[in-house]
Amino acid sequence: MKIGFVLDDTLDSTDGVQQYILTVGAWLTTQGHEVHYLVGETLRSDIPHIHSLSRNFKVRFNGNRMSVPLPASPSSSTNIRALLARERFDVLHIQVPYSPLLAHKIILNAPRRTAVVGTFHIVPHSALVKYATLLLAAVSRRSARRFDAMLSVSVAAQRFVKQTYGLDSVVLPNVVDMAPYAVAKPFLLPGEGTVIMFLGRLVPRKGCMVLLQAAQQLVAGHPDQKLRVVICGRGPLLPELEAFVAEHRLKDTVQFAGYLSEADKPRYLKAADIAVFPSLGGESFGIVLLEAMAAGRPVVLAADNPGYASVLEAYPDILTPAGDAAALASRLQKYLTDDRAKAAALAWQRTFVPQFDVNVVGQKLLEIYDAAIAPRSAAHTLTTPKSD
Repeated sequence: MKIGFVLDDTLDSTDGVQQYILTVGAWLTTQGHEVHYLVGETLRSDIPHIHSLSRNFKVRFNGNRMSVPLPASPSSSTNIRALLARERFDVLHIQVPYSPLLAHKIILNAPRRTAVVGTFHIVPHSALVKYATLLLAAVSRRSARRFDAMLSVSVAAQRFVKQTYGLDSVVLPNVVDMAPYAVAKPFLLPGEGTVIMFLGRLVPRKGCMVLLQAAQQLVAGHPDQKLRVVICGRGPLLPELEAFVAEHRLKDTVQFAGYLSEADKPRYLKAADIAVFPSLGGESFGIVLLEAMAAGRPVVLAADNPGYASVLEAYPDILTPAGDAAALASRLQKYLTDDRAKAAALAWQRTFVPQFDVNVVGQKLLEIYDAAIAPRSAAHTLTTPKSD
């Protein structure tokens, strides 16, 4: 089938939604399907069938930095209609919430034979985000009626799409391609000691400062314990984090590794003993949790926010209260010193994460596509005049 992933944002970044569509899209291509990406302003050309359909500008939304479309020109709207008429997609897969300036227009111009499927990705980090999403839903009400199926990446996201768009949805989780993690060789990190790793954007919402505060408590309380805290990522919080490290004399403990490429990510996670994701909130799921578990080596600890909890609730011992550095330090110390607890957590992770492999979730997604396509294909056949 011919599938078009629709995203208002750019593909130039590698945030969670971009990872989702690129991972699923690459897998669908291996299964013989033709995958296109109908997106906002994007410069990359290393992926086939990218259609950059708007000019975008940067905004902050739900604690993230993202880009959204500028108002489309008449020629842009014409290009959208021409693209849809030319490609004749079997499925348009919309990433939700979406802008009235791009995805909304694509949905409204979709031919009747094309099935429209959505995946809802967010959980609000604040009341402002909740009301902004309600506003987007109100503006996009007409296009929202066009969906043949709506999916949510988690139970938390499922509740929010019902509150905002009034739509029922099926939970189909985020995915990880486990193959690169299975063959990755650990990165040789400098220094000695147990490796505690953070991977994410250096913005307040992701909670890296909470990890540094917990590390400071561990160093103060257990001075003979050798630790390496490796911070992987970039963002505006970096100067504040570096200042905290200098003020608390943690330079021998904390290493800032900078931004990781997708190719380097498996190698770094393979080098970790404990991977910590202390996000304060606003997570709908957390692909990075799956990636860390797919690496097979680190115990994954995460903040008990709704999105992360929906993934890890079956093993609550690896969840800690969001924003509580003392609780995080205590849980870290447990997994640093209790070999039986570490082995049990790793055993659970290794049996848990395969269900999120793209080969498993991808097959379920194809079944949803088929179910959405079937009635539209039948209706199209019935209404198409036969030639003499």
